[in-house]
Amino acid sequence: MSKIMLAPMEGVVDANMRDLLTGVGGIDTCVTEFIRVTSQKLPVHDLLKKVPELARSGATDSGVPVIVQFLGSDPDMLAYHSIEAAKLGAKGIDLNFGCPSKTVNKHRGGAVLLDEPETIYNIIKTVRDQLSADIPLSAKMRLGNKDKTLALENASAIESAGASSLVVHARTKLEGYRAPAHWQWIRKIKDSIAIPVIANGEVWSVYDYHKCREVSGCDDVMIGRGLLADPSLALLIKHSVKVQELSGDGSSTEALEKEAALAHTWHDTLLLLEKYYQRVQMQLPPPYVSGRLKQWLNMMRKHNHNAQDLFDKVKKITDLDELTSLLISEKANAASQR
Repeated sequence: MSKIMLAPMEGVVDANMRDLLTGVGGIDTCVTEFIRVTSQKLPVHDLLKKVPELARSGATDSGVPVIVQFLGSDPDMLAYHSIEAAKLGAKGIDLNFGCPSKTVNKHRGGAVLLDEPETIYNIIKTVRDQLSADIPLSAKMRLGNKDKTLALENASAIESAGASSLVVHARTKLEGYRAPAHWQWIRKIKDSIAIPVIANGEVWSVYDYHKCREVSGCDDVMIGRGLLADPSLALLIKHSVKVQELSGDGSSTEALEKEAALAHTWHDTLLLLEKYYQRVQMQLPPPYVSGRLKQWLNMMRKHNHNAQDLFDKVKKITDLDELTSLLISEKANAASQR
């Protein structure tokens, strides 16, 4: 069966979020938020702090493997940290050539390197040569920095340097996260290289997933914002694939009815939000806690009217006791409507 990967999202998909989303089901692999590599060696405790799953056999509590992503432009330092992560139990290493952050790009990291295919080749070749052969080495790229001129050249450099697979975010850095994602360009890349290509960008629904696979020609898909908007999306996708295999018609009424029956209720989502909120309280100083909950609700609200209603209620609340009481009340109301 095709695989679904949880995308890395800086400042959002941390170990806490990875654990909660993989616990819902349907996700096959996670990639961590990027770990910035400079000229300084990170101590082991820093790696474990950023990727606590390394202390648990390199997987989330639900057993989903976690790939460690690094970002930088120093080949030897990237190789060093990749080796250290592998020693700690990383299931795989990923190199980031897609981050659009101005700060990151200013320091020659992320998508800006897509203007330098030779540099990308040298980075991956150095890491691959120094990393144990049994550790998969993947890369993630956008279609380019300012345009798509070098898309195929970059993909070829990544393959020839020894990467085992490639995730393609179907937009340039300049296009940011604006729709549409250019899935047809992923097909061009897939047709030009032999290593597996994973499609990424603008998958918000079961329909989007199947359309993305059809247009891109990819078996596997990476999803980020879509899974934050609907934590049950991967589970629904897996169910739809099974229905397709059984009936030959993934858009049948029967399939849609089964998908609807499988979907998480708003009460289930509130349980996730509550658990997330409780964990964040243990991780962050009080002034930052409410912001994290609002951040997730903000990602949900465009696709969930219940999340919109709750966001409207919490957006001006900063007192944690008041926020806790509101969540308890919302959960009780949702439970009574099930």
